[in-house]
Amino acid sequence: MNQSQADLSPQPDPPDAAALPRLVRGLELRTLIVLRWLAVAGQTVAVLTASLVLDLGLPIGACLVVILASALMNMTAMARLQTIEGRRSAGRETTVQLGFDIVQLTVLLGLTGGLENPFCLLLVAPVTVAAAALPARKAMMLGGLALLCTMALFVWSMPLPWSEGTTLSLPPLYKVGMGLAVGVGVIFTAGYAWRVAEDADRLALALAATQQVLEREQRLAALGGLAAAAAHELGTPLATIQVVAKEMLRAANRKSGDPAVAEDARLLIQQADRCREILKRLSQRPEDGDAIYAELGLKALLEEVVQPHRGIDLDMDCRIEGVNETDAPHVRRLPEIVHGLSAIVENAADFAAERVEIVARVDARHVEVIVSDDGPGFAPEILARLGEPYVTSRPLGRSRKGKKAAGAGVGGGMGLGFFIARTLLERTGARVSAGTGETGGARVTVRWPRAALEADPS
Repeated sequence: MNQSQADLSPQPDPPDAAALPRLVRGLELRTLIVLRWLAVAGQTVAVLTASLVLDLGLPIGACLVVILASALMNMTAMARLQTIEGRRSAGRETTVQLGFDIVQLTVLLGLTGGLENPFCLLLVAPVTVAAAALPARKAMMLGGLALLCTMALFVWSMPLPWSEGTTLSLPPLYKVGMGLAVGVGVIFTAGYAWRVAEDADRLALALAATQQVLEREQRLAALGGLAAAAAHELGTPLATIQVVAKEMLRAANRKSGDPAVAEDARLLIQQADRCREILKRLSQRPEDGDAIYAELGLKALLEEVVQPHRGIDLDMDCRIEGVNETDAPHVRRLPEIVHGLSAIVENAADFAAERVEIVARVDARHVEVIVSDDGPGFAPEILARLGEPYVTSRPLGRSRKGKKAAGAGVGGGMGLGFFIARTLLERTGARVSAGTGETGGARVTVRWPRAALEADPS
C-alpha cells in the first residue's frame, strides 16, 4: 500500500451506538435479600431493646408480626434465588421487593409513633436504592409510594411509646416538620442517587465505545499478520504449480508438439511468477518494513488525517511551524493518534464556515498540533464540560460530507467523538485542551513530549 492509497482509503464508520452494550438497571436478588436481612435484624434489635431494656410501652406482639412478614418475604425470595441462580433481577421484581419494604416499614412506624418516631427517616433508604438501581419511571413510582406512606403516617399512627405512666406530648408543628423532612429527604436523596447512577451508566457506555474503537483498530493492525500467514501457506502449492508448468513447457519444446500447449505453459509460469511476487509482498509485515505503518514524517501524518476532508467546500490549510518540513521529525504511526486527530479534524470540518487550519509546531522538547476553524466556536456551557462523554451542541446526524455523521454513531451528536479522541490521544502521552481561536472559532490543541511521539532513530 502506498501513501496515496492510504490517504484515499475510506475511513471506517464509527461504531453504532445501538450496537454498544447497554447497562441493564436492576439489582441482584441476592443483594436485595442481604439488605432485607439487615433490616430485619435491625428492626428486631430496636423493638426488643425498646420493650425489654428501655421498658417503653409499645405493642411488641404486633411489631414482631410485621417483622416476621418481612422475614417470610425474604425466605420466599431466597427460594426464588435457587431458580434464577443469582442473576440480576428484572426491574419489575426489584420494584415489587422495594415497594414491600416501604409498606412494611410504614406499618411498623405506624405502630410505634408514626412521624414522631425519629426512625421514620429510614423511609428514604428504599427510595435511594431504587433511584440508583432502577429506571427513572419505576424509581419515581417508589418515590411516590414513599410520599403517600408519609402522608398516611401524618393522618394516622399510634402514640409514640414512652415510659409507663408518662406521656410524651409533642407539638403538632414537630409532626409537620418531620413529615416535610421525610418528603424532602426522599426527593433530594433519590434525585442525587439517580443522577450519580445515570452519570456512571453514561460513562460506562462511553468507555465501551472507546474500547470498541480500539478493538477495531487492533483488528485492522492484525490483518497484516494474517496476510503474512496466508502467503506462507500458499507458497508451497504455488511452487508445485510452477514446477509442473515448467515440466509441461519442457516436454512441449522437446517433442516439438502442439504450440498451444507450450504457450499455455508459458502463460501459467508467468502468472505463477506474478502470484509469487504478490505473496512475497504480503509475507512482509507492513509494520516491519513499510514506513507508512511503523513511522512517517509529521507532514505525512497530518496529510493522512486531512486527506478524507479535502474536496468539500472548505479550505484545509495544513502546515508545520518551527522547523522546515524536510527537518520535521519522523513520528510513530499509532492507530490512537490517527483516529484521535481524525475525529478532531472531522469535528472542525463539520462546524467550520470556510476554513480549517491544522498547524504542527515543533521545538526541542514538544510537538504540538493545533486544529482551529472559523465556525461559531464552543459555547461557554459546552467548553466548561468539554471532554466529558455526552456533551455536545451538534444536532444528531449532522455531517458536512453529506453522509451519516459520526454523531449518528458514537461521535458528534451524542457527544462521544471528542471524548473518544481525547481518551485515545492521552493514551499516547498527549495533553488535549480546547478553547477559542483568534478568529472566534473552535481551537483544539494536542501537545506531546517530543520523546513520546518521535520515532526511534535506530
